[in-house]
Amino acid sequence: MAAAAPPPSSSSLAPPEVPMELHAGNRDRLVAALRAHLSASGRPLRGLVLLQGGEEQTRYCTDHLELFRQESYFAYLFGVREPGFYGAIDIVSGQSILFSPRLPADYAVWMGEIKPLSYFKDRYKVDMVFYVDEIAQVLHDRFSDHGKPLLFELYGKNTDSGNYSKPASFEGMEKFDSDLSTLHPILTECRVIKSDMELALIQYANDVSSEAHIEVMRRARPGMKEYQLESIFLHHVYMYGGCRHCSYTCICATGENSSVLHYGHAAAPNDRTLNDGDMALMDMGGEYHCYGSDITCSYPINGKFNSNQTIVYNAVLKAHNAVIANMRPGVNWLDMHKLAEQIILESLRNERILHGDITDMMTQRLGAVFMPHGLGHLLGIDTHDPGGYPEGLERPKEPGLSSLRTIRELKEGMVITVEPGCYFIDALLIPARDDSVSSKYFNWEEIEKYKSFGGVRIESDVYVTSHGCKNLTNCPRETWEIEAVMAGAPWPVRATNNSLSKAS
Repeated sequence: MAAAAPPPSSSSLAPPEVPMELHAGNRDRLVAALRAHLSASGRPLRGLVLLQGGEEQTRYCTDHLELFRQESYFAYLFGVREPGFYGAIDIVSGQSILFSPRLPADYAVWMGEIKPLSYFKDRYKVDMVFYVDEIAQVLHDRFSDHGKPLLFELYGKNTDSGNYSKPASFEGMEKFDSDLSTLHPILTECRVIKSDMELALIQYANDVSSEAHIEVMRRARPGMKEYQLESIFLHHVYMYGGCRHCSYTCICATGENSSVLHYGHAAAPNDRTLNDGDMALMDMGGEYHCYGSDITCSYPINGKFNSNQTIVYNAVLKAHNAVIANMRPGVNWLDMHKLAEQIILESLRNERILHGDITDMMTQRLGAVFMPHGLGHLLGIDTHDPGGYPEGLERPKEPGLSSLRTIRELKEGMVITVEPGCYFIDALLIPARDDSVSSKYFNWEEIEKYKSFGGVRIESDVYVTSHGCKNLTNCPRETWEIEAVMAGAPWPVRATNNSLSKAS
């Protein structure tokens, strides 16, 4: 007899008001960093930071406007939710200026009230607001005491995408000197270290997303579609959390799909039917005021771990917990990735899925066969927050290590995901079997038992503190916790002697 569906969800959370002092603080940190850089370089303390905000985009050639989400660097400095804005910051005085688009009269008919400039000055707590078509005149008239005003513009490479940020463009730019190289690395480094106000928003996104993951976990049943699990998550973070955006496309993978690292895209749209005995890998995160979360939970659809699922899940959980236990300022992220690999390989060897010397396996990069992605990435306004490879750091070239989105030493104030995984991917296992050196470490008879297994990933968002770290994510992780929650127990689950003996 099928288990009864759980009662409708609810939440004790409420979307918080966002203080614009958060963005004022971000601007202050940027100005201080730019002043320090210019002083150290022997350059005069003058110039203006100028950023262009995001523009609304239509769907191809149609007039359908896609839901707007602000450009991330602009969101970081100004917190503006509307499209079409520019923003400037005077390095000398620290004064901030917004430039609003001058809207046509019929905007009021179709889109709503046309706000006066004073509204934006008050809402976003900046010093001045003008119209976009006044940029050249305002900046030239107010900041040309020492000749042509100097504009520090945003131009630089995102080391995750390979794309370049777009420098501001406006009519009359020829009246200004431009610097395209100074701003990007300094502003990116500012984004790496989170303020207390930023951390509060990331914590909130984690809280509501953790809740939503638990709701999905409780409602998952054989016979459902993957997209129904996605729908439950999206409903919860929006209905109860005010998260109109997600941090990324939801990955709702079950069965063999859970070995597809970025499943859920248009060609694999979360549309498989859930089967009894499947593992589910749910990688989803809500976004609030542009600040995101990135959480993955893995569990059996029927609510009970079988022996193979327990083996793989506990291997990943052991790696996840060991990394978090070792995180503190000064620890190198590449070392943490290798620690996770080593623990997973050891666990697989203990279950006779692998055999041989672990050091030799690490040298042969066998960890990348089971975990081809990096251990984690910086998190903030972007899911893959920038700053992973500042100037002077080179991306490793070895399998698995080349997928690392950062190899930095941890610093207090960073938020980084911890997301080890173990997958059985034919596209990696077949070449390993064909390789005379690698093949000898595998017990291929045992591997065959996991052919349709898919994979497990466990992902938490972790804040680096002065002496260690804090896990911002609050989801069931131990197998007994997951089974209890899926059976209807409240979260957090109170441990019993029986559950503790199962966990050990």
